[in-house]
Amino acid sequence: MCGIAGIYLHAGHAVEPARLQCMAASLAHRGPDGHGLHSDGRIGLAHTRLSIIDLETGQQPLCNADKTLCLIANGEIYNYIELRKELEQQGCVFSTHSDCETILHAYARYGLDFVGRLHGMFAFALYDARQQRLILARDRLGIKPLFITRQPEGWLFASEIKALLAVLRVKPEINPVGLAQYLQTNFTCGAATLLQGIERVLPGEMIALGPQGVELRKRYWTPARIQPAQLNLTQALEQFDALISDVMREHMRSDVPFGLFLSGGVDSSILLALLSRAMREPLRTYSVGFPETSVNNELPVAARVAREFGAEHTALQLDSNALLQRLPLCLWAADELMGDYASLPTLMLAERAARDLKVVFTGEGGDEVFAGYGRYRTPLLKRLFYQLRAPGSGGFRTRGVFSRVHEALFNPELTQAMQSWRTPFIETWQSAPREWSTLQRMQQVDMETWLPNDLLVKADRMLMAHGVEGRVPFLDHRVVEFGLSLPDHLKVSGKNGKVFLKHWAERFFPGEHLWSRKRGFTVPVRDWLRGERLQRLQRVLPAHPAIRRWCDAAAVQRLLAAQEHSGNFSQPLWSLLQFAVWHTLFIEGDGARPADECDPLSLIG
Repeated sequence: MCGIAGIYLHAGHAVEPARLQCMAASLAHRGPDGHGLHSDGRIGLAHTRLSIIDLETGQQPLCNADKTLCLIANGEIYNYIELRKELEQQGCVFSTHSDCETILHAYARYGLDFVGRLHGMFAFALYDARQQRLILARDRLGIKPLFITRQPEGWLFASEIKALLAVLRVKPEINPVGLAQYLQTNFTCGAATLLQGIERVLPGEMIALGPQGVELRKRYWTPARIQPAQLNLTQALEQFDALISDVMREHMRSDVPFGLFLSGGVDSSILLALLSRAMREPLRTYSVGFPETSVNNELPVAARVAREFGAEHTALQLDSNALLQRLPLCLWAADELMGDYASLPTLMLAERAARDLKVVFTGEGGDEVFAGYGRYRTPLLKRLFYQLRAPGSGGFRTRGVFSRVHEALFNPELTQAMQSWRTPFIETWQSAPREWSTLQRMQQVDMETWLPNDLLVKADRMLMAHGVEGRVPFLDHRVVEFGLSLPDHLKVSGKNGKVFLKHWAERFFPGEHLWSRKRGFTVPVRDWLRGERLQRLQRVLPAHPAIRRWCDAAAVQRLLAAQEHSGNFSQPLWSLLQFAVWHTLFIEGDGARPADECDPLSLIG
């Protein structure tokens, strides 16, 4: 796990080493074990390293023997052992034991189609000096991030936006459509980000840049290519046995110890069972909760499950008021504005785990892949009603944080942008194969929007802020293809979701653990936005430059007054507060890392 950044300039330009060093410095948190630079005329590559595999010789950039290929990569190639053996049998000679060196030789052997042979989570840049071609690619599900921007002198790319902002000649403007998406959903979708001119490399996408510009931009994998399977429960259980065994064997490859974030829910409990079964020593597990707040506390369940499997368990009990002081650091770490409530406790878990190890397993993806969310079981009549809001959406993902009642909050430019915030969800719904069921369409929409731009932003950035790598076995593309292809009746039954996975897990857990009501994990936002703190927010939020630029300050003041009266507007106010903090850090400020503990209201006031 690492940070990557680079510059690819038009002919006649040369990379300034100082700019490359500045980009690397902005990503030091992603790679605290060292950094490497490669600069040759118009190409510059920077890499910051978190050592996981091949601790001695795995430094990057990696070059082939004649220096015509040069690579920087972030992530893990889990099938590197099998791929290396295949390539060596064809005459390739390796100079390291790094998993990432397989990328170099696979490209040399198979050309641009090589990326389909990789199993893993990755974002990489590969420069071919003979072709003067720069190849950028991202893993199928978007587990690892990669951003790109086109400038007058050429192209810049990086694992995080802050590395681009550190060297751009002109700070980009806010994209109003991206801001509308964030305010309504807590994240932004598609290639466009919240900042104009800065784009994501999409999940499962490859971009090839050459002397004439973009030579290729294609999705080499999408969920829409998955074919439905006709399996009964017995057949599915047998197939999954073999599949998850292979996936876990590959994911457990590491030259350093690893642990697990354990919530006590089905997904992380299954990982606990699988990891414990394969290990000789007790697995380190970590959980977090708020014992004295209004939100659900998962600590007792997690502790019980950890005991059952002999794990070395750490329970982190958070003080909610102290946690709020981590909000600026959380938003700095997230980089692209993303407001998932669980980001804050995840950040704290990563900080604690970093004292012990460099790698943790997490359960992200289980609900998307095996249909665990309650929204997948929305009654037909309710979905038909929701579809009236957004024709062509299937009635899915049509509700935003801000309703039409709140439209007076925004200025005309943002109000106009609000008209199209649902577009990515509608377009994804309509792109699904015609033979797909409604449930499969819902899963695809979440996999293309919510998963890479919310859950995986949280999983990557909160951990990497403390130099910890997260591994997500449920998002191995083979598991995703298996889960999405299952018949609906194996995933949803009545009020129960994730039916297949729960049946499979009955070998490890009693029924009451698997079939109990799913509880989401959140933070006590409502507790935070009341009393003296709400009074302070009433003073500083309407006056903030970001709020005055995009909102009607008087309308925001009325919303704050309504919160004081009823307490029912925590979610929209929390979104506005996070926007103000992010704006202070990245638009008004230079993107520097804030103090670990920093009062957000003092920061914006």
